[in-house]
Amino acid sequence: MQLFKSKLTLIQLQLLVWLSVALLLFFSYLPMDGPGQSAVYTIVNTAFYAIIIYGNISFLFPVFYQKGRYVWYILLVIIFIAITGVVRGYLTLWIYNTCFAKTPESITEEAIIKYASGGILIFVMSLIFRIAIAYFKLKQQTEEIMVQKSQAELNLLKSQVQPHFLFNTLNNIYYEAYREAPRTAGLIERLSDIMRYFVDESPKDDVAIGTEVQFIENYIALEKIRIRHEVVVFFEKSFNSDLRIPPMLLMTFVENIFKHGIDKTSEQNLIGISLVQQDGYLFFKTNNAIHAETTGNRSTGFGIVNLTKRLSMLYGENFELKIDKSNNTFAAYLKIPVS
Repeated sequence: MQLFKSKLTLIQLQLLVWLSVALLLFFSYLPMDGPGQSAVYTIVNTAFYAIIIYGNISFLFPVFYQKGRYVWYILLVIIFIAITGVVRGYLTLWIYNTCFAKTPESITEEAIIKYASGGILIFVMSLIFRIAIAYFKLKQQTEEIMVQKSQAELNLLKSQVQPHFLFNTLNNIYYEAYREAPRTAGLIERLSDIMRYFVDESPKDDVAIGTEVQFIENYIALEKIRIRHEVVVFFEKSFNSDLRIPPMLLMTFVENIFKHGIDKTSEQNLIGISLVQQDGYLFFKTNNAIHAETTGNRSTGFGIVNLTKRLSMLYGENFELKIDKSNNTFAAYLKIPVS
């Protein structure tokens, strides 16, 4: 809905209109009455204009005119304009006599009638104001329908583009790149594998541990592209190849390493990863150095919080998750049962 965020809302438009009215009144009073008196008259008159306009378009017009009660509408409009005019006249003259007049003026019938008759023009303006609001609402609704239609068409197009089309395209790019730059081709292949993992494997309840490890290794390879100096990763692996685990269970630790545990200016980025199956459990450990710029600032973040919730749903209390920050080293430890 970015389209509507960039345009005026109905309330903002009305506020802009009333601000313009107030400024117009203020500067029209200013030459004769001075700043203070002009400001007071501006507030009073703008308030009464708003009462007349919104009283008509919000109550009198919809409750009486639109329901066919025309006689009542005309009578109540006359009474409404007369009452607001009298109150406005008395209030304006009272403010003038109390705050600004050197010699108080008497409140005459002629002055009150002048204020009351001025409300007729404001009432006519209320009808124009109502038409403008109705037009703006209709225009907004039309634009919203067009945006929804465009979004629906876009979603339809997206749903028609099969993910395998993208994979096939990446494979074609891979073969073209392999002729000129084998290393680049290898990275394209890893990216293709990662995307295939997200589409084909991550929705499953469990995946082969070899698939999960391959996903982690592809992720590491692509992350290392962004780092100027070499990152040395020691990855210890010892598990049964037929073991299956929930997808994306180990990724949080590895992702945190590359978010917080890498010093891009250092040539000594060492990462230790261990994935070992033993005695009915799978042990996953990571460790990396805590660098000076991240000391005291590194947070385990929402990733660890979400991982903890997920582990609780999967294993109840039958798991261990530990984070240790000591001796300038950040270490993560996970123990889950496997069968």
